[in-house]
Amino acid sequence: MTLPQVNEDNLTGCFAGLRVLDFSTTIAGPHCGRMLADMGAEVIKIETLEGETMRTRPPVRNGCSTVYGQLNVGKKSLVLDLKSKDGSEAVRRLVATSDILVENFRPGVMRRLKLDYETLRELNPKLIYCSVSGYGQTGPSAELPAYAPVIHAASGYDMAHLAYQPGRSRPDYCGIYHADVFAGTYAFGAIASALYQRAKTQSGQHIDVSMLESMLSLTLNEVQWSQFTVTQPSRPMYGPIATSDGFVMVAIASEKTFQGLLNVIGKPGWVNDPRFARYGDRRDNWSELMDGAEAWSRTVTTTQCLAALNKEGVPSSAYRTVVEALADPQLAHRGALAEVQDGGGTFRMMNLPFRMSGAKVAAGKRVSTLGEHTRALLKETGLSDDQIAAFSGRPLVAERG
Repeated sequence: MTLPQVNEDNLTGCFAGLRVLDFSTTIAGPHCGRMLADMGAEVIKIETLEGETMRTRPPVRNGCSTVYGQLNVGKKSLVLDLKSKDGSEAVRRLVATSDILVENFRPGVMRRLKLDYETLRELNPKLIYCSVSGYGQTGPSAELPAYAPVIHAASGYDMAHLAYQPGRSRPDYCGIYHADVFAGTYAFGAIASALYQRAKTQSGQHIDVSMLESMLSLTLNEVQWSQFTVTQPSRPMYGPIATSDGFVMVAIASEKTFQGLLNVIGKPGWVNDPRFARYGDRRDNWSELMDGAEAWSRTVTTTQCLAALNKEGVPSSAYRTVVEALADPQLAHRGALAEVQDGGGTFRMMNLPFRMSGAKVAAGKRVSTLGEHTRALLKETGLSDDQIAAFSGRPLVAERG
């Protein structure tokens, strides 16, 4: 089925007209804020005079981090000293005109700054206040420091992943921050749900997102296996088979794909083999099934292997690098990559992974410089230039038009 091409030039984002105060740093909260911005919301990123830590993460060109950029493109930048009375007052003025607040400080920090939900909802009862933290806002672990790699270990995810690596006992090193991305995405979904409810009740609410629980939601099978006795297959069910020049991932998850694999490897008679005929027996003898598949795959190249599997409708892929994946014509067809600008030039980043026929879903065109919108935003609240200089913690500078 070919979907009609959507011209987003005449569309608006689903969240157009909404104002978001983004107090978050690093990845989880900024990822959520970026999603809100891509959907049309005005997102105001509140930073310290030094700027948030991701502004220094490589690659950095002319002082501009593209990692920071991909998490914060399309947001406005407001510099405030939140520990000062004036800075706190500036936030309170902005809260009155805001719809959503996102923060991922350790629980208790916003309360000490007198910027917690209970305080701010007195100023704006319709405010949707989203807190993202390692373990949740309350409980015995709530105040423990947490970054994604720690949460991966704490959630059991790392050990669950290790169980699929035969012959290994040392957990993997972590460089891909699943917990941050998933927690930020869950926060986005919860905010959208709260907006729907607010349309009915005219009331905001506090959203409490746990990175620990976000990661546990990935271990669908393991959560159930932990409660009952389950016989594990003789070989992990999803893994590489070797070809003459590389490896291919094959995913056999249905009777149709099982039969397709047997046709490819020249073993159609195995459909009725008592080792493989029923799913339960197939799991018990999975190693023998995959050994048979690999006996065939080693005689062909990766390209030949994929061609044969695809012809029979067997889900499969070569193992690609990110560079190779980004060059996939499918991504170009969908417009999956956006080109954005910062002080170092242009770079590419991923758009959100969904399209809407009636709404614009697109990354912003540029990344704001630190404090770029401080004057305009605080002017809006009725402050003078001298007051703004005091509130932001630095003299006013000319803003980009």
